[in-house]
Amino acid sequence: MSSLAPTTPPPLTGTRLLLGSFAVALATFMNVLDSSIANVAIPTISGNLGVSVDEGTWVITLFAAANAVSIPLTGWLTQRIGQVRLFVGALLLFVLSSWLCGIAPNLTTLLAARILQGAVAGPLIPLSQALLLGSFPKEKSSSALALWAMTATVGPIAGPALGGWITDSYSWSWIFYINVPVGLFAAAVTWAVYRERESKTRKLPIDLVGLASLITWVGALQIMLDKGKDLDWFNSPVIVTLGVVALLGFVFFVIWELTEPNPIIDLRLFKGRNFLAGTIAISVGYAVFFANLVVLPQWLQQNLAYPAVNAGLVTAPLGIFAVILAPIVGKFLPKAELRVLATLSFLGFAAVFFMRSHYTTGVDTYAIVLPTLLQGIPMALFFVPLTAIILSGLSPDKIPAAAGLSNFARVFCGAVGTSLATTAWNDRTILHHSQLAEQTGPNNPTYVAALDSIQRTLNFSPDQAVAFFERSLNSQAVMLGLNDIFWISSVIFVVIIPLIWFTRPARNAAGAGAASGAH
Repeated sequence: MSSLAPTTPPPLTGTRLLLGSFAVALATFMNVLDSSIANVAIPTISGNLGVSVDEGTWVITLFAAANAVSIPLTGWLTQRIGQVRLFVGALLLFVLSSWLCGIAPNLTTLLAARILQGAVAGPLIPLSQALLLGSFPKEKSSSALALWAMTATVGPIAGPALGGWITDSYSWSWIFYINVPVGLFAAAVTWAVYRERESKTRKLPIDLVGLASLITWVGALQIMLDKGKDLDWFNSPVIVTLGVVALLGFVFFVIWELTEPNPIIDLRLFKGRNFLAGTIAISVGYAVFFANLVVLPQWLQQNLAYPAVNAGLVTAPLGIFAVILAPIVGKFLPKAELRVLATLSFLGFAAVFFMRSHYTTGVDTYAIVLPTLLQGIPMALFFVPLTAIILSGLSPDKIPAAAGLSNFARVFCGAVGTSLATTAWNDRTILHHSQLAEQTGPNNPTYVAALDSIQRTLNFSPDQAVAFFERSLNSQAVMLGLNDIFWISSVIFVVIIPLIWFTRPARNAAGAGAASGAH
């Protein structure tokens, strides 16, 4: 296919810039929102479709697996189809799959629609970065990244609260139906603004072996991570089998892609120092951040009896500073040392998680909300500088592939981090419960006195007092286990700071990719 744009189009201006940026940002928001909006609705969906909650969680698992496979294919698909056609086509298919999710009469149909939805959602995030970078003048490319970061940040935060409200107030189907008008509007505006700014395309042979191996190892690993805790990890033959398939598939995939003349994913991008270190830093950081974004509402609902909507609202203040500061960071970025900003972000995250590591079972809402509110500050400094570092020094034709591969690593590490955090939380809870239980018994005067106090204060029988004490002990063990997760998270953010300084200076690094949007 011949190029539709022999030269790089000039940046957008005026109304076209405003509309184009809004449409692309809206598509990004819809995509990242959908990755978390279904989480709180799983019990309702399962009940309505007559399946167990464990079966219902496949709604999340299969979306994540399909999404993880398709994200790194963005670069290859872009070269064959073109950025604009791929973005708009993926958006329209996302709308169709959302509608199919909403009307699904049974779990099988819903899962098939979620697989399609996850697959077509993959290219939207990296292409939104590329389109926004191409919309702005080179010197304002950091503002484009700031706009992208703002929408990508708010989505996962708003998802649980919005999903809970829609499910409670209307029907779970509407968490999918709302994508239809939003997606159609975003697709129409994007096509109107960008259709004459299509990127160069060329016919490439399809690397079927690479594609098959990618689907195999990513799918196996994603399902293993999502189902590992439920199946007791490597005590389950299913998990062992999935682990072996994922490992062998990954090794084969890497060897094949590095020796294939036209690989479906360009792993040679990792030869770049900034791409390698920047991708690892943003992926590990996002894994820790996202894992905590999952376990905190889970603890609030299961142990502090917060309703789903309230648990979502308590985490919502994270978006306040993130949204307010994002455009400020965008304007400040061209004059800043990106590595300093990223370091401040990591130190901010470490401080927030350290604050949370001192929670007690009697923690009030203020103590929960304050660190969440403050976390918005490092959040605003997280995506933009690191993304700019990752894309710095790359030729325009490499940007979609680089954005796709780095986003794949980030999203995939988010899934790994969540799985590791929930498993570690469970293990630490068991350990703390065992240690606390050792202090109980008739030979411990403190324990005997506590039971006597419970019986007198609450007018309980001896058996009721023991049951009450056991519940309190369980709650304390869960709290101590979660505090361990918060503390470890704080340490990880400090430990990975040297990765940032392994990169080369990239002042206004986003400028390197500024022309990438419609190259």
